[in-house]
Amino acid sequence: MKTDTIFYRLFQSFPSFFFELINHPPEEASNYDFLSIEVKQLAFRIDGVFLPKNETDPIYFLEVQFQKDVNFYARFFSEIFLYLSRTPLQSDWKGVIIYPNRQIDSSNSQRYQELLNSQRIQRIYLNELETSDTKSLGIAIIELIVSKKTEAVDVARPIIEKVRQEMINHRQQKELLELLETILIYKLPKINRQELEAMFSLSDLKETKIYQEALEEGRQEGRQEGRQEGQLLSKIESIPRMIKLGLSIEIIAASLDLPLETVQVEANKNQN
Repeated sequence: MKTDTIFYRLFQSFPSFFFELINHPPEEASNYDFLSIEVKQLAFRIDGVFLPKNETDPIYFLEVQFQKDVNFYARFFSEIFLYLSRTPLQSDWKGVIIYPNRQIDSSNSQRYQELLNSQRIQRIYLNELETSDTKSLGIAIIELIVSKKTEAVDVARPIIEKVRQEMINHRQQKELLELLETILIYKLPKINRQELEAMFSLSDLKETKIYQEALEEGRQEGRQEGRQEGQLLSKIESIPRMIKLGLSIEIIAASLDLPLETVQVEANKNQN
C-alpha cells in the first residue's frame, strides 16, 4: 500500500484529522464529504476532494505528494481548474499539498508563484510539524505514517494507548486500530503476530484483522481436515498459537472440535 493511499484512507474514515492538520477546528469535518472525483472526457482523477455541504464553505483539493515530480504543479492546477469549469458548485476553493519534506517539493514552480504565495494554497511539510506531548490523535497518526522504520514501533505504542483512552465509539476504535495495524504492516512487512500482540492489548488485538484471521485459520484447519487421518495432529499443532493469542481453552475446543481435556493437556504443556 502506497503512503498516499494510507493518507486518503485516514481522511476518508476520520476527516476531522485533515482539518486539524490545516489548523482548522476538527468540527468543520461535519460540513464536508470526502470524495475521489473523476473529470470525464480527459480522464483526470482528483483523489482527495472535500466537497462542502453548504456552498458558503470552500472546496478543498488535497494532494499527498511523496515522489518528486517536476510537472506536479502543472497537473495539480490543471485538474483543479478543469473541475471548477465543469462543476455546478459556486463555492470558493483552496488547495492543500502534503509533502514529507521540502526536498520533494517541485522546483519547477515559477509559473505558479502567484497561486502558491496566495491564501488559496497551503503546503504542509510533515517533517516540520511541531512536536508536542499534547498533540492530537490525528497528528500523532500522521507522524507515525512518516516515521522511520526503526522508530515506528516506539511511535505506535503511545498512539495505541491514546486510541484506547480517547476513542469512546467502539466502531471508530476498531476502525482506527485496523488502520494502525495496516500502517505498521506497511512500514514493517516482516513484523509478526507476537510483536503486534506486545503492542496491542489483548482486547484490542481481538478486534484486528490479523487476530480474526488467526482464529479463522484454526477453524478452517479443523473443518478441512476433519475426515483425514492427520486431523488430530493438525488441530493439536494449532493449539499453542491460539493460546498465545489469548483464546480460552473452551473457545479453542469449540473452534477445533476437540475434547476440552485434550486442549487442557496441550495448554499445560505450553505453560511448562
